[in-house]
Amino acid sequence: MSSGKGGGKNDQAWEAIFLRYQVLEAVERQGSFRISADQIREYREPRLMAKFDHRANLPQIFAQHRLAILPVSRGDYLIAPFEAYRTFEEPAAQVQRFSLPASLESLDAGYIPSEAIALNCALAAGILGDFLGEDRLTPTVSGRMHSDSFSFQIETAAGGLLPVEVDRSQIEIDAALEGARSLALLEAKRDLAEDFLVRQLYYPFRAWNGRVHKRVRPVFLVYSNGIFRLYEYEFTDPGRYNSLRLVQQKNYSLEDTSFTQRDLLDALEAARPEPEPPVTFPQANRFDRVVNLCELLQAQELTPEEVTAAYDFNSRQTSYYTAAGRYLGLLEKDGPRFRLTEEGRRLMALGYRKRQAALCGLILRHQPFRELLRFALREGRPPAAEEAAALMAPMELRGVGSRATLLRRASTAARWVGWMLGLTAACGGQLSF
Repeated sequence: MSSGKGGGKNDQAWEAIFLRYQVLEAVERQGSFRISADQIREYREPRLMAKFDHRANLPQIFAQHRLAILPVSRGDYLIAPFEAYRTFEEPAAQVQRFSLPASLESLDAGYIPSEAIALNCALAAGILGDFLGEDRLTPTVSGRMHSDSFSFQIETAAGGLLPVEVDRSQIEIDAALEGARSLALLEAKRDLAEDFLVRQLYYPFRAWNGRVHKRVRPVFLVYSNGIFRLYEYEFTDPGRYNSLRLVQQKNYSLEDTSFTQRDLLDALEAARPEPEPPVTFPQANRFDRVVNLCELLQAQELTPEEVTAAYDFNSRQTSYYTAAGRYLGLLEKDGPRFRLTEEGRRLMALGYRKRQAALCGLILRHQPFRELLRFALREGRPPAAEEAAALMAPMELRGVGSRATLLRRASTAARWVGWMLGLTAACGGQLSF
């Protein structure tokens, strides 16, 4: 299956480009290949062909040869075996509660449909001031602009260093907040990804690090399911693309995120058992990303290709995660597009605590999850995949035939139980058995 942003069209276009310009041979000979936007445009629009925010979005031929692409001017790109991405560190469990000023009527803590509104809420509530340790923050530059000329070194897949020259490349800053001691450059997202493109932080950092005397602080904000996850990085060597180090990571919310052991037990006791639906049993390990997919579908209906393009998924993961949403009755397919069901729209409109309880209730309608949660309550821990498989083996589950398939599905079921148990840790509590 295709793994690239935009699906098979991107894969086909890049394969044709690689063949025409002998890209692999050039990379082998000289370490990189420079290509212009005009050359790319002969096959497809560069905005569709050269923007890959996550490793999973890379076209097949890039992934196969451990290549990545970076802009180096207003109309040129460099293809090489870059280590261009960084895996997000595991976020902390603790969530701090903040509130919007009561005088504000145009911001709603329960309705944050975009990155821009997430940033505005985080600023207005004092979340960003607390995270950055600045009493007064002033929004300054934002939007698209051009960098100056600069050079850097980037690690390659083979462990070496490749020099790169950048000349007025386009950059985009979601928000810049200046305080008395620092300038924070923020990149905001609403998708829960495994990794991010370091360029999104590095190019703006290089553009502004030489223009101001204050410390420049690259910050990633990820908003999903009522939680603001903030990551601050620093580049320990400004001339090294891969020198970023995590400085701090904190979680915040504008809602009451308390979810106790009693809430989980109530969801288990109230769950109405249902027969297995005519959908393959889920194989989508991160339940938080099932929820996040539902958030994306709140804004608009999406085709499988659009889900793959908009999210940190390849096409196979898109299939797995949309199937998981259908299994729970949250998503449905209307022609070529996925959309939220009426139940999905109702549930996603709930406040944080009620939404988590409702999600647990949907999961626990299904026998495998009830049995695995009861195991966790007895043992004081989620089951391992082998233990989950042993409990699930006698059950009739759609799409589970071989032992290997059962283990993969059991791993997902155990991870979903772990997600439910982890909800209690988010408010500082722990399950006691």
